[in-house]
Amino acid sequence: MIIKVEAIIREEKLQDVLDALAEMNVHGITCYQVMGCGTQRGMKSYVRGHQEVEIHMLPKIKLEILVSTEEWEQKTIEAIQKVAYTGNIGDGKIFSYDVRNAMRIRTKETGADAIQPE
Repeated sequence: MIIKVEAIIREEKLQDVLDALAEMNVHGITCYQVMGCGTQRGMKSYVRGHQEVEIHMLPKIKLEILVSTEEWEQKTIEAIQKVAYTGNIGDGKIFSYDVRNAMRIRTKETGADAIQPE
């Protein structure tokens, strides 16, 4: 079984999340800078101190992590939620779903073997 955990988090929480995952020995992480909106629907900003501008898409970080068991899925989700939490709108979302297969290109290992550390 392979499970993909995706998290959309605030930019300023990235290092905290990476540190928490490293502490758990979760190292296979892909990270993207993305733009998005949700309940928050953007924010208002001021240009040159006086002209109001509405920003609809906010910068976020997207993390993708593959794990090999439901136990690791739960541990990963709990760690991300704990350190990414601020209690404010815009904290993000976490998704998880099954992955049909994975392959390590260099060794041709497949399935859970492909995502385990060497």
